[in-house]
Amino acid sequence: MLKDKIKNLAKDFSKEFIGVRHYIHAHPELSYVEFETSAFIQNKLASWNIPFEVKAATGVVGIIQGKNPGKKIIALRADMDALPITEENDLPYKSKNTGVMHACGHDVHTTCLLGAAKLLNELKEEWEGTVKLIFQPGEEKNPGGASLLINEGVLENPKPKKIFALHVHPGLEVGKLSFRGGMIMASADEIYITIKSKGGHAASPHLTADTILIASHLIVSLQQIVSRNNNPFNPSVLSITSFQGGNTTNVIPSEVKLMGTFRAMDEEWRFKAHQLIKKQTEELVQLMGAEAEIKIDVGYPFVLNDIPLSVWARKKGEEYVGENNVEETELRMGAEDFAYYSQQMPACFFRLGVGNINKGISSGVHTPTFNIDENAIEIGMGMMAWLAASAE
Repeated sequence: MLKDKIKNLAKDFSKEFIGVRHYIHAHPELSYVEFETSAFIQNKLASWNIPFEVKAATGVVGIIQGKNPGKKIIALRADMDALPITEENDLPYKSKNTGVMHACGHDVHTTCLLGAAKLLNELKEEWEGTVKLIFQPGEEKNPGGASLLINEGVLENPKPKKIFALHVHPGLEVGKLSFRGGMIMASADEIYITIKSKGGHAASPHLTADTILIASHLIVSLQQIVSRNNNPFNPSVLSITSFQGGNTTNVIPSEVKLMGTFRAMDEEWRFKAHQLIKKQTEELVQLMGAEAEIKIDVGYPFVLNDIPLSVWARKKGEEYVGENNVEETELRMGAEDFAYYSQQMPACFFRLGVGNINKGISSGVHTPTFNIDENAIEIGMGMMAWLAASAE
């Protein structure tokens, strides 16, 4: 059976690809400057005689043809950028780039797709169709590498019928997978607010419009946007995450800057909320005697998994790791630019268990101590290959 051949080869190749992950993890690069990572991927594909092209400066798109290449075209995607975080893990493959770390598991995603590529290439006489390999830059930063690749035609020539991607899940034990059909992750927009007024001496607040006080009122009042305007059964989050203003004890600053994020799972509510946020900011700040500049940088839409495809993929997951090792993915207010692919075609974004409580591997993504149980790599690469090879 093809599944057994994939599993056996994945086991045989697992040590090699754990080494691949170590290299990528030790050499993280930030969004849109993943030049060394891109070169590493290109070299691997070339060594396996897999043709590829470079898009959006650092993106790499490979093609593997099985039997009857035109019968189906399936895309597999992995992101490859890291985060501006200083790693605190004491590992032999710890990040060598100060202040940059693969804290979201994109090193694992890239490794799994490289592994799947080798598996599919080794077994290309065993499956039908064509598989497009998408190694994507810039998932962590607007406008999102997915949008750049799509604009450069990554979903054309040939045009895939379906697309799959995985994401590490530290809250899911190694050996497990999780799937969910329908809406799965939120949209994400960035909020930037500047409050300006005549500053002055802190002992004479009556001669100023106190930007610190105004900003404080605004932060509290903005929470009412969601709590009093949104249907409580419609998930949504507004968080102000940065307050910058003043640098001494006796001066009321003339300017305060706020930053934050807005998340939603409903496009109509999303853009209605943008207007409410702008209106409340401008009117409250003006009422209190200052001026406001507000910018909402529209980010990724929500991720929508195709329901029939996700049901099918879950069954394939149960075949691959066993029914008891497959769970339902929870709704998350995090965001992913995989959403752009999901707007174009049936898509399935699933989770790969990488945690191991007994080994103390439980730190969440985007933390300086994030790590994985590397037994997950064998499962991830095999599962991606199995989905691509068996998809209709």
